[in-house]
Amino acid sequence: MKEFKAALFDMDGVIVDTEPIYDLFWEQAGERYHAGVDNFASVIKGVTMPNIIAKYFSKCSTEEIERLISEVEHYEAIMPLPPVAGAMAFLRLLHEQGVRMGLVTSSGRDKVDRAIALYKLEGVFGTIVAADRIAEGKPNPLCYLLAARDLDVAPADCIVFEDSFNGIRAGNAAGMRVVGLSTTNPAEAIADMVYDVIPDFEEITTERYAEWCK
Repeated sequence: MKEFKAALFDMDGVIVDTEPIYDLFWEQAGERYHAGVDNFASVIKGVTMPNIIAKYFSKCSTEEIERLISEVEHYEAIMPLPPVAGAMAFLRLLHEQGVRMGLVTSSGRDKVDRAIALYKLEGVFGTIVAADRIAEGKPNPLCYLLAARDLDVAPADCIVFEDSFNGIRAGNAAGMRVVGLSTTNPAEAIADMVYDVIPDFEEITTERYAEWCK
């Protein structure tokens, strides 16, 4: 059997089922700070905080921007991080098989570290590319290319697990095979953009992963 491809995971909506929680926060923040964008939470998925500020809140005062950033930091420090069904078991399964893995997210490192500690995932990821390492977020593919470089694998030898349109576009633009999770968008909405669609990781086996690697 061909060697397993490396596995690169987004976090929100892939490992932890936080998208509905985030949606509520960002829709309300968009209204409070007058972003003026319909479906604001969906539009900014995968976008880093500095780019959200620059693109959608540039007309806000310095005080308003500082207040918004403080609200985001506080929210990320206390928000629930419920797991996507089967995600933690699947991560450990791949780790036991020696699959090289990376976490690629636009979330801040503090939140990433909280999730890793909560689910005892220390040592599972060979690289973590979080907001502190990203100049421009998804759909820019550089975050995924950076993870591949960290793991010393070619982009074509990576499988990306993503749920958002921006994340899927980033994985595709990086030249990687993308498996979409229908946790955020309906399966039919992302089916044409990805190699395969799954609802979660509940019934995903080593054999299924091997099929994606062919």
